[in-house]
Amino acid sequence: MSDSQATDFDVTAGVLAHTPLYDLHRDLDARMVGFAGYAMPVQYPSGIISEHLHTRAQAGLFDVSHMGQAILVGLEAARGLERLVPGDIVTLAPGRMRYTQLLDAEGHILDDLMVTRLDEKDGRERLFLVVNAATKAADFAHLAAELPDCALAVLEDRALLALQGPKAAEVLSRQLSPGEAGNLLALPFMSAKGLIWNDTALSISRSGYTGEDGFEISIPAAAAVLFSKKLLEEAEVRPIGLGARDSLRLEAGLCLYGHDIDRTTSPVEAGLLWSIPKRRRTQGGFCGYEQVKQVIDRGPVRQRVGFLLEGKAPAREGSDILTHEGEIIGRVTSGGFAPSLGRPIAMGYVGVPYAAPGTQVSLTARGKPLAAKIVPIPFVPHHYFRGV
Repeated sequence: MSDSQATDFDVTAGVLAHTPLYDLHRDLDARMVGFAGYAMPVQYPSGIISEHLHTRAQAGLFDVSHMGQAILVGLEAARGLERLVPGDIVTLAPGRMRYTQLLDAEGHILDDLMVTRLDEKDGRERLFLVVNAATKAADFAHLAAELPDCALAVLEDRALLALQGPKAAEVLSRQLSPGEAGNLLALPFMSAKGLIWNDTALSISRSGYTGEDGFEISIPAAAAVLFSKKLLEEAEVRPIGLGARDSLRLEAGLCLYGHDIDRTTSPVEAGLLWSIPKRRRTQGGFCGYEQVKQVIDRGPVRQRVGFLLEGKAPAREGSDILTHEGEIIGRVTSGGFAPSLGRPIAMGYVGVPYAAPGTQVSLTARGKPLAAKIVPIPFVPHHYFRGV
């Protein structure tokens, strides 16, 4: 995505909510846009491509405080949540995370979310949830209605930051005491831990949305600006906006809710079967299970695939995908320029007979066909920290 291509954001939005870092973004000369009801930085003066490449090489700091954070509490909170998602939550150990999806009765995706099991308190299970900004009100209402035996505490007073890139662990460890830094550096991917910074309790997970090693940090809103400034004082760290966040996640082949997955897609056709373990596939017990099981058994009719385009022109969401004979076989759900590859890429859905890597297709852009081929995703290898 080039600087002129950040067109998926609402620059004409009216009254917008502010994250705790809003004034800091303005001080850093960010270009602010409307996104999911919030005023958010889409880029800083150096531009999207520069921010993207910096994150791949060093460390980028993202404000993701618009996301929804909540804690689900109950005697059997994990078993209750398993009725709504296909992920394995019951066997999740304290301090470990799962990626999963909220499904409707047809097995379609209401939202995707991260679930972390916290230590029990007063004999009750606790799950920390992070959901998408645009769907958080609906998600929390759905959870409250479907899990009346649990309490859902929405964390309105916390910011959420992401520090991503190969230097993220080194930089973040400098902010902590030697003991806490050791705990951080040993933390494997998809794990979380409570740590202390400047007498402030942080909830830190080794996770993110870029394909790089990195962390997401839930922090009290009152401490978020000072903590961010301390990180930005480090030579390896630069602020990164939504534009580069989108191009990074696209290169990593990660789904964006409302685009690559939504209420018309199942986890199987979206390539998310890996997030449904064997126990859940066979035992079921979650909303939409029969429909999901049918797709697993029969195979999906369509499949999410990646595209490498020839030339420099990108194909955008909604572009038709065509065979050489001009038959429409699907549509693009995400597309843009991949700075790490120096060429445009895209994701979308095609009928399974056309989904094999190497298949030559055309993607439409402004009515013109762009030559492309189907390739495996991710486009850029993931660099998650699995432990030593």
